[in-house]
Amino acid sequence: MRSLRITYLLLAWLAVQGCICDNPVDDPDSKVPGQCLAEKPVPEPQRLDILFVVDNSGSMKEEQEGVARELTAFIEEVKKGGGVAQDFNVGVITTSVYQHTLVNGVRGYREYPGQAGRLQPVPDRSGDGGVVLGTGTEKMLSGLDPELTDKFGRLVQVGTFGSGQETPFEAIRLALSPPLIDTPMEQGGNGGFFRDRARLLVVVVTDEDDCSEIARPSTATVGSDPTRNWCYEQRANLVSVPEYHQIFTQEIKDGTEAAREIVWATIGPVGVTSKEVKEVIVDGQVRNIDCPTSYQPGFRQKEMAALFDSSLANLDSICKPSYRETLVAIAGLANISQVLELRSVPNPAMLQITIVRRDGSQTVCTMSNGGLVNWDEPSGDQLGRVHFGNQCLRRADDKELKIELLCAG
Repeated sequence: MRSLRITYLLLAWLAVQGCICDNPVDDPDSKVPGQCLAEKPVPEPQRLDILFVVDNSGSMKEEQEGVARELTAFIEEVKKGGGVAQDFNVGVITTSVYQHTLVNGVRGYREYPGQAGRLQPVPDRSGDGGVVLGTGTEKMLSGLDPELTDKFGRLVQVGTFGSGQETPFEAIRLALSPPLIDTPMEQGGNGGFFRDRARLLVVVVTDEDDCSEIARPSTATVGSDPTRNWCYEQRANLVSVPEYHQIFTQEIKDGTEAAREIVWATIGPVGVTSKEVKEVIVDGQVRNIDCPTSYQPGFRQKEMAALFDSSLANLDSICKPSYRETLVAIAGLANISQVLELRSVPNPAMLQITIVRRDGSQTVCTMSNGGLVNWDEPSGDQLGRVHFGNQCLRRADDKELKIELLCAG
């Protein structure tokens, strides 16, 4: 960018000396403005759709209440946005899609059509401070709602009468796919919640492992013996974790036919101190090591988290006494995008973005120094988008973004 400044100065000097030179502004294909611009580039608020996938089996009451207690800190962290305004929505689905049982040689099969990837309504508050399941109609919460924390806290308390065969991966696939994604909310679908070009934060909250299949009826069964890890024993019948990851990241598109940018996080059955996954039997119940309130080790949960983030910063234990730090960390992962939508950028080569870090230091990012690595031209009603390079990756604790064109006054 320094070279661009020198070029402008050189052109001015040559003009004073009477040199007859070609002006780059006169090039028919040039996007270099002929004069300094009064209007500087304006970043659009970052669109973020937040989807909590909450286990509503019989063992999850305390965990749901624990998440509800810490949502204030989660929302406050999301709103920080690293110096860029956040435009976010919140919704909740459950882990209940089906339940296939095999008890004493007798099979039972049930589906949950009222859940199965459908956004759930905010329930009314009960007289004892709990919630009244089956009430309410509001399924999408806006980040601008003054009652967001209260409503969100009620929304994650989805009850404990759901399937004991938890299938969060399949519930998410259904939520993001036709017909639900195309069906209006007032008709029982999810239409309007998942927005084009919005990042999607998925937060799975469960004390058991995933047991997802696409086929109906499902083939894997669960029984009454608490010492058996039923779904893991029948893992060959399940859709593999890499297959679901490919569905989420490559096959499911938004309305512009672009892959969705997904941030995945799990609060699940892994070790409290080391996130270890290992089966143990404690008091006649299969659990995960170092996670005394789990009901299965989270083999598939950990595998999915690792496919989205090999550092496992997106994975924590459901057995922690408080979820505050966990939820704040998840929000920090989600509220920073490495892609920024901008208005009023005639030429990305003139764009300079300065990131003010937490300690007050400043990182200057331009196309010429590699801090900005790509520019998506605006098209139709889609704004232009700039991509940050490795040396300029944004962080959750950034204080500010300063955006300017080098020709601007």
